Amino acid sequence: MTVVTSVAEHGSPLPPEPALTPAEIIARAEAIAPTLVARQAETEQRTFYAQDTHEEFAKAGFYRILVPRRYGGYEFGAETFMRVAMALARGCPSTGWMYLFGAAHALAVATLFDERAQAELFASGDFICPATVAPSGTAGRTDDGHWVLNGTWGYCSGAPYATHFLGHTLVSQGEGQPPAPLLFIIPRSQWRRLDDWGQQLGLKGSGSHSITIENGRIPDHFTIGTHLSQITVTEGTPGRALHNNPEYGGGPLSFMLLELGALAVGMAKGALDTYEDLMRTRTTTFLPIVPRAQDPDYQFRYGEATGMISTAEAALLNAVQQWSDTCAAGPEAFTREQEVRLATISREVVRLCWRAVEGHLFPTAGSSSVRHGERIERVWRDMSMLHSHAGVGIFLAGMANRELARARFNLE
Repeated sequence: MTVVTSVAEHGSPLPPEPALTPAEIIARAEAIAPTLVARQAETEQRTFYAQDTHEEFAKAGFYRILVPRRYGGYEFGAETFMRVAMALARGCPSTGWMYLFGAAHALAVATLFDERAQAELFASGDFICPATVAPSGTAGRTDDGHWVLNGTWGYCSGAPYATHFLGHTLVSQGEGQPPAPLLFIIPRSQWRRLDDWGQQLGLKGSGSHSITIENGRIPDHFTIGTHLSQITVTEGTPGRALHNNPEYGGGPLSFMLLELGALAVGMAKGALDTYEDLMRTRTTTFLPIVPRAQDPDYQFRYGEATGMISTAEAALLNAVQQWSDTCAAGPEAFTREQEVRLATISREVVRLCWRAVEGHLFPTAGSSSVRHGERIERVWRDMSMLHSHAGVGIFLAGMANRELARARFNLE
């Protein structure tokens, strides 16, 4: 981890490179991405990206993009973060996935928790915090009003180098009452990572291990009595007031679901990169035997996939801009209807990217190009796995449509 040694005049720590710009940090991600391609197999075998890659990300400032400046972060915002994640996923889907779901939750923490909690949670500057939405485990009150946690939480993408974990559990409300959700955050010293990832169809190197907590103790101000997906921000948030930045007042659900669109675009662009290489280096199978780049059918497939992926990227970046614009419009603008509407854009982004890869690139790349471990084969596996994510396969596939309609027509 990078240590902050300088302090600004107003008393807050400076980031390691105070003059760094969003354009420069995006350029760093784009320069690193091609180096990840050759390491995809080792990343899958290890089940997470390498220590030297982690150190390179830390040095580049990637783990501080969404951390508030007040705590030594860069506070570059949503678009910069999404562009960095897209670039990394283009080079290696597993690496992009693990990075994004580790670094993204700095935004939720800076938005939802109070000043006391944030000062403690962001104390180290770099912030890596996997999160899960499925409640698990147990939480009990201590005599001093804090909490003791026990249990195991699965699919904690980003766990290998994490500094914290953000999870949910259910708390008893008394006899005859349904249990209530509890959102909590717990430091790395209070949990351990299980070695239980890597046997899935895809995203084998995404560091999505389970986390186990045994009598983990956290203060009450590290908890919020709700579920992340149910939080409303129309009355304002602690982060908006504390940091004077409207992006720390945006809807966490929509941001979380837009992340999936960013990963899908990055993965699909990686597949298109390889298909382009094949167009330049391979010939057709049937007569006349010509370079694929000269064949009308390959030209059509390439153009069709390019249009789909380019449209998906444009839609994703526009949705991210809409997310930021809604933040700037004020707390009351971020209604549930707006949250879910933005989320449905991400669903269509994922669909476009999948259609491009599954319908055009994968079936025409050639059997030698889709053997196990080949780049297009890996993207196909990883994008297939993406569809099993609860955000894509459950919420966006069905629940979002119903929620959007209910919100629009003022139905409880």
